[in-house]
Order: sequence, then C-alpha cells, then structure tokens
Amino acid sequence: MSEYRAALAERRAQIIEMMSDALRSCGRSLDDVELVAVSKTVGVDEVADAISCGYHTFGENRPQELNRKLEGLGQRSDLAMPRFDMIGNLQTNKINAVLGRVELIHSISSLHLARAVSSRVCRRLETGELTAAQNVLLEVNVSGELSKSGFDPASVIAQLDELLELPGVNIKGLMTMAPRGDVDRARGVFAHLRELRDELERCSGLALPELSCGMSEDVVPALLEGSTIVRLGRVVFDPDFAVR
Repeated sequence: MSEYRAALAERRAQIIEMMSDALRSCGRSLDDVELVAVSKTVGVDEVADAISCGYHTFGENRPQELNRKLEGLGQRSDLAMPRFDMIGNLQTNKINAVLGRVELIHSISSLHLARAVSSRVCRRLETGELTAAQNVLLEVNVSGELSKSGFDPASVIAQLDELLELPGVNIKGLMTMAPRGDVDRARGVFAHLRELRDELERCSGLALPELSCGMSEDVVPALLEGSTIVRLGRVVFDPDFAVR
C-alpha cells in the first residue's frame, strides 16, 4: 500500500468515527447518510486510491473533469465503477455532458435550469439514450449571500408546483452551502434548510428525503441538523487538513 493510500485509509477511519459520534448524539446512524468524496481537485489515481479505501460516491463540479475521471476509471479493471454526483454550478450548455453519467445533480439553482434539464432528459428518453428520469436536488441560497447561487427560500416555495410538474426530473430534496468560517451560523443555515424542506413536504404532500449540506469545515453541525448527504473534499484527500 502506498503512503498516500495509507493516509487516505487512516483519514477515512477518523471521518467515520467523527460522523458516527455526531449521528449517535441525534439518534441517527451512518446508514442515514451518504458520504460524497469531492474529487474535483484530485486526479484519477487519487480517486482509485479512495475507492480502494472504501469510498464509493464521488462529487465533481465540472462536466469535463467528470468525464475525465469516468474515462480513466473505466480503464481500471481492478476497480468497480463508483457513483458520481454533479455538485457544482451547471450551465445549460453542459447539461448533456452529465446526463446518464451522474446519479444525482445537486445544483438545480433556478426554474430556468430545471426546465432545461427536463427538456434535455425528455429528448434523450424519446431517443433511447436515457432509460430513466434524472434525480436532482434544488439548490437553495438559505444564507442570502450574494456570492452564492440558488433559489431563495420564498421563490422555491412559490415555484414548487411547476418544478414538481416538470417531466424527466425527480426532485429528491434540497441542497445548500453555509457561510465559511462560522460554525454557529452554519448550523442555523442547515436548520433553516431542514425547516424549508418540511414546509415543502407539507405544501406538496410529497416526500423530499434528501438534504445535501455539510462540507469539510461544517460537517458536524450539518449532521446534527438532519443532513442526509455530506460533501467532503479536503478532509478526505488532504492528509494535512484536520478532522473537526
């Protein structure tokens, strides 16, 4: 085992222990949460090492990098192909590059983008290029920061009926990002996301089970507030980044 792979394995054990402790304190377990290893800053070899250490879901934020990883891993007969999610901003002209290649798109940030994804999926279903609808999350700018994209909470409530009627997309839940460097504020943002999800479920009568929130700096408060998907990059791949 290489030194880097050994470091990844040791770090994974630390992450699992940290997550287990947090989840136990709020009556949940690891079975309730999907850990997405954010691989956008590493190469194919690092992802292969991570797979060998037990990671099975990865997140990318650029379609070209996603496809580079898929191509490289596809040449590795010693590894099972993992799941990939699209977690970054998705431009409408890049939609076709991710459809059929990712399990979940976390970043549907507007009604315009949702309509575009719906249209592309339906077209590909008709031609047989796809066999199922695309699972997506609605990105909500809970914190209200101008630097972040996403629906504002009021607009996602107002537009929910139209979003749910779009063919070709399955809305599975919500995603958000908290302000960096303030764990207490982050927890409030994640609580607001959960409360918004609960309100949307009451309005629609439909289940929205997934909450994608929590990154390397704020994973614990996210888990305490009900996150079902955490997106961990530096804490997974950088042995010098401290587990918090």
